[in-house]
Amino acid sequence: MGYGRWDMEEFARYSTNAGKTYDRDTNRVTGQTYRARHLDPSLDPKGVIRECANNTEHPNTIPVILALDVTGSMGEACRETAEALGTIMTNLYNKYTDIEFMVMGIGDLAYDNAPIQASQFESDIRIAEALDKIYMEHGGGGNGYESYTAAWYFGLHHTKLDAFNDQGRKGIIITMGDEPLNPYLPVRELNAVTGDTNQADIETNALYKKACEKFDIYHIAVNDRKDCFDDYKDRIEATFGKLLGNNYKEATINGLSATICECIADSIEKNPQEPKNDNNFGISW
Repeated sequence: MGYGRWDMEEFARYSTNAGKTYDRDTNRVTGQTYRARHLDPSLDPKGVIRECANNTEHPNTIPVILALDVTGSMGEACRETAEALGTIMTNLYNKYTDIEFMVMGIGDLAYDNAPIQASQFESDIRIAEALDKIYMEHGGGGNGYESYTAAWYFGLHHTKLDAFNDQGRKGIIITMGDEPLNPYLPVRELNAVTGDTNQADIETNALYKKACEKFDIYHIAVNDRKDCFDDYKDRIEATFGKLLGNNYKEATINGLSATICECIADSIEKNPQEPKNDNNFGISW
């Protein structure tokens, strides 16, 4: 996947046909709604490998996984991400033309029906289409965290990246949410959703160490009056902040799109293109 280029005229037409209002001065849309009432088959993570492949249009792909918290309190952040997509893409593609996005929805493996949703890697209007297909389950539970590290797990075990295998360049994972870092992924629920055969819970520290070989990992804690950030602020900083260091960010809704761009630019500048490298660092899919 990943053929095609981002085109603002196409995005404007798509947004208008989807019932949104497009502003040419800001490249933003208004009127974003998430209408899905179940997991879309195209986002089903079970037994799939999502491939970010170099091609004639994008010979030096930059894989980005953007994982949205789709539980009850995070609707405003998900709406902002979709409405600011035009601005995000314009700002990024002015400098980095080979970015390919996978959109993910992350819930709570212990409570939700669709705790992992994952699109293909795309570089054109299909990014917007994937965002619109996300099922905002508005779930979550009372355990004090969501399954954020499912994005790390999926990236590690369910993606194939030409950038990593051929150029030695890491991909990028950006999660966003309003609760602390989860300490583990429960094995039974994870296997049921992904079709994998893990034998034990996936502990966060070990997963992070392994996933960092393949991805630069960022987390954006979203501080909004409608979410739970204020309730968990100290625990978020003590968990995400301690593990991720400078790759942990905080953002208001208004600053979310700029922070997403900041994370991507930071990773790209730290990981310049390198010559072809046939060593896969021991990672298997």
